[in-house]
Amino acid sequence: MNFRVVSHTIGLILLVEMAFMLPSLAWCWVDGEGGVALAFAVSLALMGLAAAALLLAGRRAKGGFFAQEAFVTVGLCWVVMSLLGCLPFYLSGQIPRYVDALFEVVSGFTTTGASILADPGQMSRGLLFWRSSTHWLGGMGILVFALAIVPAGRKSGAFYLMRAESPGPSVGKFTPRLGQTSKILYAMYVFLTALCVLFLLGGGMPLFESLCTAFGTAGTGGFGVKADSMASYTPYLQWVVTIFMALFGVNFSIYYLLLLRRFKLAAKDEELHCYVLVLLAAGGLIAWNIRPMMASWGESVRHAFFQVSSIMTTTGFSTVNFDLWPAFSKAILLCLMLIGACAGSTGGGVKVIRLVIMAKVLRCNIRRTLRPRSVQLVHVNGKVVEDEVQQGVSAYLAAYWFIVFASFIFISLDGFPLESNFSAVFACINNIGPGFGVVGPMANYAAFGDLPKLVLTANMLLGRLEIFPLLALVSRHSWSRRI
Repeated sequence: MNFRVVSHTIGLILLVEMAFMLPSLAWCWVDGEGGVALAFAVSLALMGLAAAALLLAGRRAKGGFFAQEAFVTVGLCWVVMSLLGCLPFYLSGQIPRYVDALFEVVSGFTTTGASILADPGQMSRGLLFWRSSTHWLGGMGILVFALAIVPAGRKSGAFYLMRAESPGPSVGKFTPRLGQTSKILYAMYVFLTALCVLFLLGGGMPLFESLCTAFGTAGTGGFGVKADSMASYTPYLQWVVTIFMALFGVNFSIYYLLLLRRFKLAAKDEELHCYVLVLLAAGGLIAWNIRPMMASWGESVRHAFFQVSSIMTTTGFSTVNFDLWPAFSKAILLCLMLIGACAGSTGGGVKVIRLVIMAKVLRCNIRRTLRPRSVQLVHVNGKVVEDEVQQGVSAYLAAYWFIVFASFIFISLDGFPLESNFSAVFACINNIGPGFGVVGPMANYAAFGDLPKLVLTANMLLGRLEIFPLLALVSRHSWSRRI
C-alpha cells in the first residue's frame, strides 16, 4: 500500500471541495448572513488544516495507483469529504445535530436527495446553495473532476481511480489519455447543466432556484429549495426537469458518439434501447393507471412521466404525493428504483446494463441446459461479455442484496411499518431519496433514530460507490503490503 500517494490525493480532493464551497460563502455575504458565513469560514479553516496535514504526510509521494490504492483512496475520499463537508450545516446551527448534518451532506454528495429537513426553504440561501452544489460535484464524481485538472504527469494509475468511482460494471476511455476523457466528460456535464439553467430561466424560475434545480437535475440528486419539491412550479418547468432528468440518466459515451457524428453506433446501443423502452412503458402504464385521479389526460401524462423519469434516474424530485397512487403504479416505481439509470450516467440504481447482462446470461444458461454441447456466448452491442465482467456483475448483485436485507433489519429497530423501512433502504442504496410511507415524497427521514440514520448514510455511500470501494476499507488485504 502506497500510503503517501493516498494521503496526497485525499489532500488534493479536500482542496477541490473547499473551492466548491466558496460560492456558497459568497451567497452568505450577498444576503448578509454573517453567522452562516462564519460557519463556512470556520469549516474552510478546519478543512484547510486537514488538507495541509494530508499533503504534508504525502509529500515526496512516489509511484502511482494500482487497484489496491485506488479503491482505498476512493472510499476514504468520500468518507473524509463527507465528515468535513457537513460542518457548515452543523456549525451554523441550522442542522443542530451532527448525525443529521452528516446524513444531509452524504445525501447530497451521493446524489440521493434524502433529507431530514421538513422545509428547506427555511434554510439560508448560502447553505441551500452548498447543499445543491454537493449534488453537482458528486454527480459526475469528485475524483473524475480531479483527473480533469491534475497535470498529466501526476495521473499514473488514473484508470484505477476512475474505475473505482465511476458507476457501472466497466469503464471505457473516449480518448487514449484518461485525463482527456475526464475533461470531455465534464465539458458535456457543464454544457448540459448550463442548458438546463437556461431553459429554467426561460420559464420564469429565479436565478438562484434555477441553479439549485439544475444542480439537482444534472447530478440526479433531487434536493429542492421548496418543501413541496417541484409541485408548485408550472407545467412547463416540470416538463423541462422531466426531460433533463432523462437526459442525465443516459450513458455519457452516447453523447460523445453524437459529438463525433457516429449516430448509427449511438442508436444501436442496447442499454439505451432498454432504458428508453422501460421509461416509456412505465410512464404510459402509470399514466393510464392514475387517470381517474387526475383532471385530464395531459395532467396524468405529465405527473406519470415526471415521476418515472425522477425515480428511474434516481433523482428524487416529485410533483405529487405518489404514495397515494394505486398499488400498481407504486409497484412499477419500486421496480424502477431497482433498475436505475444507465452505466456511465449520473444516475444510481443497479444500472440497466447489469440487468441486460444478467438477462442474457440467464438465456445462455437455459440454452446450455437444453444443448449441453453448444457454445453459448453473451453479447452486448456486438461484443462478447467476458467472464470476468459476468462474475463482477454477479458479485455486485450478491453483495447488493445482502446489504439491502441486513440494512432492512437494522433500521426496523425504530418500529416503523415494513413498507417504510424497506423503501427507505431501497431509496438510499439506489440513491433515490423519497420512498413510501414515513419517507414518502412529501415526508422526510427526520423520524429515524441515530443508528438507522447512520445505516442509511452508509447505504447511500455504498450505492454511489457501487459497494466495493467501501468494502475495501474494512478488508485487511487492502492495507497489506502489495506482493
